[in-house]
Amino acid sequence: MHPFTYHRPATLADAAGLLQSTGGVGIAGGMSLLPVMKHRLATPSALIDLSGVAALTGIAAADGVLTLGAMARHIAVANSPVVAASIPALAALAGGIGDPAVRNRGTLGGAVANADPSADYPAAVVGLGATVVTDRREITADAFFTGLFATALEPGELIVAIRFPVPQAAAYAKFRSQASRYAVVGVFVAKFANGVRVAVTGAGPSVFRVPAMEAALSANFDASAIAEIAIPADGLNGDIHAEPAYRAHLVSVMTGRAVAAASAA
Repeated sequence: MHPFTYHRPATLADAAGLLQSTGGVGIAGGMSLLPVMKHRLATPSALIDLSGVAALTGIAAADGVLTLGAMARHIAVANSPVVAASIPALAALAGGIGDPAVRNRGTLGGAVANADPSADYPAAVVGLGATVVTDRREITADAFFTGLFATALEPGELIVAIRFPVPQAAAYAKFRSQASRYAVVGVFVAKFANGVRVAVTGAGPSVFRVPAMEAALSANFDASAIAEIAIPADGLNGDIHAEPAYRAHLVSVMTGRAVAAASAA
C-alpha cells in the first residue's frame, strides 16, 4: 500500500478544511476505498477519516422527508425504527447489502459517493428522487450520478446527508450475485402522489430510470401494466454474471416483483 498521512477530524469544518489543504480523500467505512488502495489502483496522499464527525451521523424524519447522515452505517439504516416507519423499503434494501461485516462498516455516503454500478443505494436515491446534501450545495438525484463510478461531486466536496421524500409505497427487488451479494440487477420502485419512479442498478454503467415503465405504472400501479414493455439490451452490462440480454430481461422481472411487493405492503 502506498504511504499516506492519516487525519481524524472531529468537526465537519475540520474535515472540509483537511480535504482542501491535503488534497486527500475522505474515508467512511472503507469497504470500497481500502481494497482499491491495497491493489495500488488508488494512491491518495492523505486519508481523512470521517468516523469522528458527529454531524455526519443521525437519522430523522419530519414533514414527509427522511434525512440520513452520510455516515449512517448500513446496519443502522436497516435496524432503524425511524426508517422502518418512514420508508420500510429503504430499511429492507440496507439489510440486504453485502454480509454482516460490510453492513456494520459500510456507510450510506460512502456507497453513494463511490457510485459502483452494482451498488444498491443508488437505486434508492434515484428511485425516491432524493436530494444529496454536501458541504457546498444540494444536488438532485437525477443530476448526481453521471457515469461509471462517476458523480457530480467536485474534488474535495463532501456528502453531509441525503434527504429522501417519503413515498406512498415503495419496494426494492434485487437479483443478486451469490458470491458478492451485489446486484446483478436491482430495481427500486416508488409511488408518489404525482407519479411513479423506477430506478435500475446493476444493469448499466450507472443507475438509470425507465420512463416507459414510470408512465405505465403512474396510470396503473400493477405489474400487468409493464408486462409488454421491453428493455433494450444495447448499452447494458455484460460479464461473467449475466449477458446484456439477460439483464434486460431481469429489469422487467425485478420491476414486476418490486411493484407487487410495494402494492402488498
